[in-house]
Amino acid sequence: MSHPNLVALGTVARREISRILRIWAQTLVPPAITMTLYFLIFGGLIGSRIGTMDGIAYMDFIVPGLVMMSIIQNSYGNIASSFFGAKFGRHVEELLVSPMPNWVILGGYVAGAVARGLAVGAIVLLIASLFTDVRVPHPLVTLATVLLGATIFALAGFVNAVYARKFDDIAIVPTFILTPLTYLGGVFYSVKLLPGWAEAMTHANPIFYMVNAFRYGLLGVSDVPLWIAFALMVGFVVGLTALGLWLLKRGTGLRS
Repeated sequence: MSHPNLVALGTVARREISRILRIWAQTLVPPAITMTLYFLIFGGLIGSRIGTMDGIAYMDFIVPGLVMMSIIQNSYGNIASSFFGAKFGRHVEELLVSPMPNWVILGGYVAGAVARGLAVGAIVLLIASLFTDVRVPHPLVTLATVLLGATIFALAGFVNAVYARKFDDIAIVPTFILTPLTYLGGVFYSVKLLPGWAEAMTHANPIFYMVNAFRYGLLGVSDVPLWIAFALMVGFVVGLTALGLWLLKRGTGLRS
């Protein structure tokens, strides 16, 4: 790994992070407000009537899912909007004709998106601590799940941005795919409550495995074996990375 590539990687990542901080009122505040409302309504008002879920206080049960949901949405949204903005402004072509290898371009954008996901996740976790006692009995599992989950959806957002032809195309996937998968991924309920056919369908949802791995990190319980969750996440990272690099190499949707 040559020094110039490291400098280039750091430059792209710093530019992305400075963009996030420059418009913090758009990137960090809205998810904090949204999640506070979730905790108040679902955790406080509704949760007090539900009682427990799988023997866990309902407020504690939904914390991992809400944190993971915010990380997923913000990692995806950051890179989708940022890279498409670079396409729209035509300055992505400067990156493509530069001596930077494709992995540096992809890595820089992904690093920025992951940084936003981690920042929002930390904010939501801090907000959760105002409503309940947040403990992390398995910190390595927690950290690994957060990093892998944020990376997966940063890479997915990159693929979306490459194929998008107009700004409306950026909103289609989060609205019609990402949001339903997140809500049906066991954020608000245990999969054990579902009928057999619905439980089987839930096991085909990749977000379900991420939420459960993160729930294990915070609460020590999970509806799926950890090794399956991590194998799936690593597989997605490898597959989406290969796809992102292939798209950059071909210049799909970029050289026009």
